[in-house]
This record gives sequence, structure tokens and C-alpha cells, in this order.
Amino acid sequence: MVTTAASDHLAAEHRVPAGHGAWPAGGVDLPGGAGDLLTREIIRHRPARLVGTLGPQGTSSEEAAGFLWDRLHGGAPKCEPQVGLYDTYEQAGNALRSGEISHVVIANAYARINEFYMDTRIALAAAFVLETPLYGIARDLDHKVPAVPVVATHPAPVPLVDQLLPARYTGRKITLTPSTSAAARAVRERTADLALTTEPAADRYGLRFISRTRTIQMVWSVFVAEDAQQHRAHHTRRDPPGSH
Repeated sequence: MVTTAASDHLAAEHRVPAGHGAWPAGGVDLPGGAGDLLTREIIRHRPARLVGTLGPQGTSSEEAAGFLWDRLHGGAPKCEPQVGLYDTYEQAGNALRSGEISHVVIANAYARINEFYMDTRIALAAAFVLETPLYGIARDLDHKVPAVPVVATHPAPVPLVDQLLPARYTGRKITLTPSTSAAARAVRERTADLALTTEPAADRYGLRFISRTRTIQMVWSVFVAEDAQQHRAHHTRRDPPGSH
């Protein structure tokens, strides 16, 4: 796990706008704007110490975790986001269960997010809508790209490869990586020719976009650890009417 205090770019990108304070106890907040959210009462009783999510640095998840931190702290300008980055969402989930982190942020496009919703040891605390950073096909300008390149990508945005891959390439081969940032790193390490990655990750690894770019409107789920009392209250078996 890597712990990061957000860079100036991240902090500025997700600073809570004027009038956008800490999240309310429940219901929808700020309709029509970035970061529209739905919260549960539980969010009020979980102070944010460290927000965990998918790393390494440069992922959309890191940006979303920084946004969450800002919202939980009311956008305080001197309160730098503390984000823990993990190789997988599952590792972040384990850190949540062990108490290493206070919150975990997961993209709803993640194929195995259902496992988090079904896990009785954790609880959904909030959900919010946040546009991702720009996605695009990136290359290392010092590397010759073949006509049928190997494109590194996280599994979730695979459909974007064919949307964005320039027409000059006659085909492509997909290699899956744990994150969009890992996809960019694969190009830098020459294990892939191109990467479907985010703008922050491309910048981090010195890659250049060669395609048009786009964002993704994403729903993010926020989970916290379920304490023993809440676990019993929420998950006690209820017999159907007339069963006695």
C-alpha cells in the first residue's frame, strides 16, 4: 500500500466549490453538479483517517478518493487528502476490514463490486457521481509501435480501446492490467505498445496521447467497516409473516 498526500493538481481539481460543504446526513445533495451524492447516516459516524482505493498513482480511483476526502472535510484548504493506494480493490477492502483505512472508494464499473455489496463485514456509506480524468490511447514516443499493437488496459474500460484506437492501426491485441496507471507503466516498461490510460497516468510515465480523449461519467461507491452492533441489527434473520 502506498499512502499519498494529494498533489497540488489533485487538491485543486477536487477542492469543494464555494457553498459545497461537508456531506449531509442523508439524501441527495447538489443536483446537477459534479459530485452529486447519496449518503447514509453511517457516514456521519466514520471520521476520515485514510481513504483507500485502487493505485498506483494516476488512477481515476485516486482522483475519486481525493474528492471524497475533500467532501468529508468540507473542502478545508489546509487539510491535504490522505489516500492509501493498493494494487487491487480487494487489497483495499482487506485494509478496511482490518482497520488500516477508514473508507474505501470503488468504481461501480468494477466487475466484482458485487462482492463488496454482499460482504456483511462492511457497509455502503455513500455513493457519488464524479467524472473521470481524460482517457485516451497513449504511447512512448521513443518506442516504435507496430501495425497491430499490444494495448494495455484495465478490464473495465476495454470498450474504449476500439472507440479511441487510431484508424492507422490494422488491429490490436489486448493485455489486461490491474489499473489504468499500471497500463501506462506497461508501455514505459515495454511490455505493451500502447495504453488506454488516464491523463494523470500518462503524464506520470512520460507518455503522449495519440488519440482523441474522453471522460467517463462514473458512479463511485464508498464503503466503511460495519461494527458488531450494526452488523447484528442489519443482518439478524427475520422470519416471514405467518411462519410461526
